[in-house]
Order: sequence, then C-alpha cells, then structure tokens
Amino acid sequence: MLVKQDGKKCLEEITRGDLGAFVEHEQDRGLKPATVRLRLDMLKAFIRYQIEKEIMPVEVLSKRMIIKVPDSLPKAMETEDEIKLLSVIKNIRNRAMILLLLRTGMRIGELLNTKVKDIHLTEKKIDIWEAQKTRIGRVIYFSKDAAKALRAWLQRRDPEKLFIFYAGNRDTLTYAGARLMFCKYLEKAKIDRKGYTLHYLRHTNASSLLNAGISFECLRELLGHASVEVTRRYARLTNKTREKEYFKAMGKIERGNIDGYYKLDLELHLLAEFLFQGKQVIRPTLQLGL
Repeated sequence: MLVKQDGKKCLEEITRGDLGAFVEHEQDRGLKPATVRLRLDMLKAFIRYQIEKEIMPVEVLSKRMIIKVPDSLPKAMETEDEIKLLSVIKNIRNRAMILLLLRTGMRIGELLNTKVKDIHLTEKKIDIWEAQKTRIGRVIYFSKDAAKALRAWLQRRDPEKLFIFYAGNRDTLTYAGARLMFCKYLEKAKIDRKGYTLHYLRHTNASSLLNAGISFECLRELLGHASVEVTRRYARLTNKTREKEYFKAMGKIERGNIDGYYKLDLELHLLAEFLFQGKQVIRPTLQLGL
C-alpha cells in the first residue's frame, strides 16, 4: 500500500528503501516488534518468490534487515540536533511539516491525514477527528513559530487540494515521501548517523513540554494516549527539572546546610545507637532547626 501510494505501479520499481519505509511505518503505528517482524517476514517471502521468477532484483534483499526491540524509554532528539535540523530546512512546505510535528507531537500519519478545514490558524489549534492508535478524537495546539511556517505554506499551496500537505500533482503526501524528505535533512544537518526517525519529533515534543512543567494528564490528552501510564514513560527521559532539583539539593549537602529535620533524624539515630549498646545516656537537647 505504501509503495502504491508513493506512485510506483509495478513490482520492479520496489527498492530496499521501500522496505525500510514499511518497517518504520509499522513501528510508528505502535505495533509490537514481534508483529512488525512477522509482517516483514511475510513480505520478504513474497519478494523472494518474485526474485526467483526474475521479476524483482536480488538487491532488494541483498542485506539482512533486523527489527530492533525498542528501548523501554521513548527517545527524544537532542536540543543541539533539533537546532541543526531546523537550520537546514529552507523549503516552505517541509519546514511547516517538521515544525508542526515538533511542536504538536502529532503522529506522522495524523499529520498526513490532516485537511485544511481541520486547522484553525488564529487559535493555533488542529482538530484530529480520530487518532491512529486510540481511535479517539482530540484537539492539539501549535506554537508561534509553527504558525508562522504554516501561514507561509498556506499562501503558497494549491487551494484546490483537500489535504494540507501533498506532493506534486498528487492530493496527498505518502509516509515514504515524508521519510525520504526527513532523512535528506538529517544528512544535510550532519546528524544522520544518530538513528533519528520522524517519530522522534513526537518524543521530543513530549520531553520538552514535561521539562517546561506541563502536567501528565494534560500531556496525555495532547498526545492522545489511552492511559496516563504511557505518558509517564516520558518523565524518565532526561528531565531538566529533575536535574535542577537534584543539584539544588546536592548543593545544600555539600555546604552542610541540610534542613533541620534531617539533623533531628541524625541525632535520633545516634541516640538509638547508644541505647542499643547498653550505655547510660544523658538526654540530649535536640536541635529542631525551626
């Protein structure tokens, strides 16, 4: 289906890159690694048969393709890499796409299915009528820089097109096309060896919002998660708020400026040690530090 949407009409046109796009598309749908691996194996069996019939080139399966089990943590793009990426995107349509993904946390499939009527530029919000994974609609919001990029694209795009993003003469832009575009910018920004995919932009959005102090429940609704427990996984990313709290507390420890309650605990501990050793103890005057 992805290959057909990408404008390829016969099996001979399929390349190894199309297989990579298929794998990423299935993973971004939220399928488990075992399910993706099974679907890829079925596809490869079909391709082997076509190779035997000399319909497809052997290069399509020339190298082994491994489905990696994702880490227990979602991955976010590093801040400096985010800056590098945006600095090389000059194309008006592509800049609007990347900024919307980065600022809204939309899934790439949701963005590609977004129609012009779903966007409210003045209110800086987008209606998603049915989320890809949960099948539940939601409203999301975007930032000023994303609004600026989107406004520039709206002035250039073909007003007759139904979907906000399209390619050439086609009414839509395919996942494979969006992936290829993203990979080219990663290479241009010299960050292509870090394994970033389009889905990283969703994780980056969640991580940034948490670091800015957004609540779990609010983030859950924005991302379209069925459970807040899924959203909590993002809190285990590099969290600047937690980092600041740690070094603030450690600074007190290093200066010997620990709160009085901790001093009370220490004195009680020493008192317990004396009692345990059976020694006569003079009742101490405890410093509460109030």
